[in-house]
Amino acid sequence: MPNPENAHTPRVSGERLWSRLMAMAQIGATAHGGCNRQALTDGDFQGRELFARWAKDAGCSIRVDAIGNLFARRRGSDDTLPVVMTGSHLDTQPTGGKFDGVYGVLAGLEVLESLNDRSIRTRHPLEVAVWCNEEGCRFPAAMMGSAVWSGRMALEGAYALKDRDGRSVREELERGGVALSTAVPRQPVKAAFEVHIEQGPVLEQRAKTIGVVTGVQHMSRHEVTILGQEAHAGPTPMDMRRDPVRALADILPAIYAAAPKRGPQARLTVAVIESRPSSPNTVPGLLRFFIDLRHPDGEQYRSLRAEVEAIVEAAVARHGLSGGIRCVWEAAGVEFDPACVAAVREAAAGLGCNAMEMVSGAGHDSVNVSSVVPTSMIFVPCAGGLSHNEAESASRGDLENGANVLMHAMLAVAKVGE
Repeated sequence: MPNPENAHTPRVSGERLWSRLMAMAQIGATAHGGCNRQALTDGDFQGRELFARWAKDAGCSIRVDAIGNLFARRRGSDDTLPVVMTGSHLDTQPTGGKFDGVYGVLAGLEVLESLNDRSIRTRHPLEVAVWCNEEGCRFPAAMMGSAVWSGRMALEGAYALKDRDGRSVREELERGGVALSTAVPRQPVKAAFEVHIEQGPVLEQRAKTIGVVTGVQHMSRHEVTILGQEAHAGPTPMDMRRDPVRALADILPAIYAAAPKRGPQARLTVAVIESRPSSPNTVPGLLRFFIDLRHPDGEQYRSLRAEVEAIVEAAVARHGLSGGIRCVWEAAGVEFDPACVAAVREAAAGLGCNAMEMVSGAGHDSVNVSSVVPTSMIFVPCAGGLSHNEAESASRGDLENGANVLMHAMLAVAKVGE
């Protein structure tokens, strides 16, 4: 076993990492042990301020760009070289957990702190990114900040996004004191790594401590809007109604049957079902819901998407209604950079971690980052594979292992030395 104090085999402080995770969890804490720090709310800004304070205390400089991404930078011995980046997000779902996203941010900070503790310098500067609005639950564009930073989404388009109360991203950034400009500068980056809880059960089921993530599956989000005619629930005969919910009754079993035809890796989720007016004695005139589609195989993904779209359109027409389905967000599948994947694999092996290679079922900011920068990810187990849930949980040991793998992958690229 290598000496943990040797400069070539440093370790993070698992105790400090855990303590900070628990401190961050107090911001937006929910009644059932989770967190609610939706993007650009007061809780989100408070979490960002706490992180910035810790990073400044660690000697980092802080920069916030025009879409609200926050970067903490540790100087390199040659500070003109491109940065080696890590990070994730601090925003959560409305009933989110303590670890999704925030672990990747605080593990990145812990890497910098642990290098400080041992006076280890890297040739390349290191940066921890806090990406804005990764979750996409308040503003309808998941991974928004990294999409703008990478050039995959227009800045003005992001500014125009609104929450359900009509507040725009632009307005909320201004409220939080973010200086807006006409561009989001992208710093030169040599490589990027993101550590994250798996958000699924595979690592736990297979008794693995590290997931070496080789890519991310194809995914998209679709909005279905069906228009009928409002009518009184009592006097209006069933055969004379233009009820959009009747179409939903046809759509749901058909699309749920379509997914298994593409194998066990297919994913289909229906959510946010709402009708208007919201009155129990009125036939609704409008039905709206979302369908989330995912598959690691591009051909199977496209086939599933085409069948789902056809099912919706046919049901709308069959019932004499109007409306349809439209794609509101899509992220193509990604294969991560082989050299970055190798750095993670070798770091895990060098630390004696029980690792396996895997494809991510969830989208992450690394999807956008990888379009312009060599990138890879590291997964650690979460209890029962549960995430986007207040009961989300991960062990201290697994979180520490992931942060150690992150540190050594970053060191392999950033190079130790004056």
